[in-house]
Amino acid sequence: MSVTARDKGLVGCRHCARVWPMEKTRCDRCGARLISRDRASLQKVWAWWLAGVMAYIPANVYPMLKTRTLFSTQEDTIIAGAFELAKYGSYGVAAIILIASVLIPLAKFFAIAYLALSVSRGATMPARRRFVLYEVIEYIGRWSMIDVFVVAILSAIVQLSVAAAINPGIAAIAFALSVIFTMLAAQSFDSRLIWDRIDTPEEDSARG
Repeated sequence: MSVTARDKGLVGCRHCARVWPMEKTRCDRCGARLISRDRASLQKVWAWWLAGVMAYIPANVYPMLKTRTLFSTQEDTIIAGAFELAKYGSYGVAAIILIASVLIPLAKFFAIAYLALSVSRGATMPARRRFVLYEVIEYIGRWSMIDVFVVAILSAIVQLSVAAAINPGIAAIAFALSVIFTMLAAQSFDSRLIWDRIDTPEEDSARG
């Protein structure tokens, strides 16, 4: 039978990872509030997750870039802009944009939803693998803004007076909000809830 820190009357600080007896309410190292489990964690996760999904839809529907030249004006969504880059031979940049702006955000949405459902309804995936999945989500979150960075750099560089100009579209704001909301959803998830079901039949069959 697996034994957790909670079973031993211990609680870990989520900020500095220092372990304290359960009766303490504040971490003496960093001053953070000590709580064994955040029971409102899943509500906060779903609230931020839903906000992220709602912001992600206009981020892909509305133009990310507005390119104005002397004779024409062109508006491109994230996907259209990636295909436009590929059309001119910039396959690497197009692939990076598609991965960072489409594949990674969608993967994060599915992964966060799966983790939230797994702690409330159980899961066949072992707890250790789910914790690794959570760590991966936390790690890649910082790279999700790459598309917004590309737009910002292009907007700063390509400003050639009346000859040409690139400006961010409304989708850039929506995409940035979507990334922020999904990061908040991941940070709101109390990963310690994963270990509360390690002795359920689902986990036992997964380990076997």
